[in-house]
Amino acid sequence: MAAEKTDLRYPIGKFVWPESVSEEARLGMIQDISATPARLRAALVGLSESQLDTPYRPEGWTVRQVVHHLPDSHLNCYTRFKLALTEDNPAIKPYDEDRWARLADTRETPIETSLVLLDALHARWVILLKSLTAAQWKRTFHHPEHGSVALDRNLALYAWHGRHHVAHVVSLRERSGW
Repeated sequence: MAAEKTDLRYPIGKFVWPESVSEEARLGMIQDISATPARLRAALVGLSESQLDTPYRPEGWTVRQVVHHLPDSHLNCYTRFKLALTEDNPAIKPYDEDRWARLADTRETPIETSLVLLDALHARWVILLKSLTAAQWKRTFHHPEHGSVALDRNLALYAWHGRHHVAHVVSLRERSGW
């Protein structure tokens, strides 16, 4: 476990799929998702353009790529939730996040554009999440790598995901003395 804490890829530890998710845990996860945009903004305060172009670890993405990745990823998740709520176990399409992170919009778009997108996305997503019934949390989508994934388990993944990437920025700042 000690090696995991020093692994710069996983500053809060690797994600572990929960067997089940209680209503109390779901509320905490929804709060994590709600707080992600503000946590990310706080982690970015005062960073220069050159700091935004600094990888959070050797061979890792830059802070800029991490910022743009969050709405890319969370838009995909939001869509998966909506598909699962309106279709029976729909097949979803994964995407190559590393290749997305190298596209021109990631290099050239100001980070504020993605921060505003994340703010708006999470505002809508949290409204949706708070509206779900116990039965809806058990609805699933089919992921080609993970099989059928229930919405409550996917919520756990994305609550972790936001904290995970904010921690990349925070840990880089701490290590760099920014």
